[in-house]
Amino acid sequence: MDFSAQSGPKWARSAASMVALLLQLSAGTSATAQSLLGGGGQQPAMMNRDQEIALALSACPQSVAGKAGVYVLESTGYIRVRESSNGFNAIVQHALPQSQDPQCIDAVGSRTILPRYLRVAELRAQGKTPEEIRQFVADAYANGVFKPPAHPGIDYMLSPHNLTRNSRGEIVPFPPHVMIYAPFLTNADIGVGSELGSDGNPMAPAFVAAEGEPQALIIVPVADRMSKTHVMPSGDQ
Repeated sequence: MDFSAQSGPKWARSAASMVALLLQLSAGTSATAQSLLGGGGQQPAMMNRDQEIALALSACPQSVAGKAGVYVLESTGYIRVRESSNGFNAIVQHALPQSQDPQCIDAVGSRTILPRYLRVAELRAQGKTPEEIRQFVADAYANGVFKPPAHPGIDYMLSPHNLTRNSRGEIVPFPPHVMIYAPFLTNADIGVGSELGSDGNPMAPAFVAAEGEPQALIIVPVADRMSKTHVMPSGDQ
């Protein structure tokens, strides 16, 4: 399915249109952060469709964005607005209802991680509590409904608009980074101690999120590199 089927004939097919959307995102980052951090509901706030598509694709490398599938959030959960032709899928995931986690997930993650994201969004829309959702996810892993990635892969989070949960459970801005699937890995396994930096995350060049769990990920910040090399997608590649 192409974007025009979901968001009208004015979908940003030109580089100028996409740049305009990304400028709006950049200009609205502070306001978005304030809105997200101030909200106490169990459902993420709905976004403008074109802005959400642009935000999701901003997580991808330029070489991936043009052919990645795209999901957007509606009141009942996510819907797919573009099929993937390269195995990657872009989505603005919400680890918490108030967080903002644009991701570009490879084929391995699209088979194993993405289904969890989609189901959690459906459960939130149905009014399930955080504890009910946590229990559902734990049971789904235990029963084999959800499976951890069978081999290493990558989940790009190259957007400059990440508002993520840190190791203290706070929602804070986080620089562009990549995530590598590492089921059940712990920070101790990679030599990372318990000391936290000012951002509430381990003080290390890389660290493990959700350590010890099936969905554990190695987090590798790449802000310095991407500020020099990353080009936002034009939307018409």
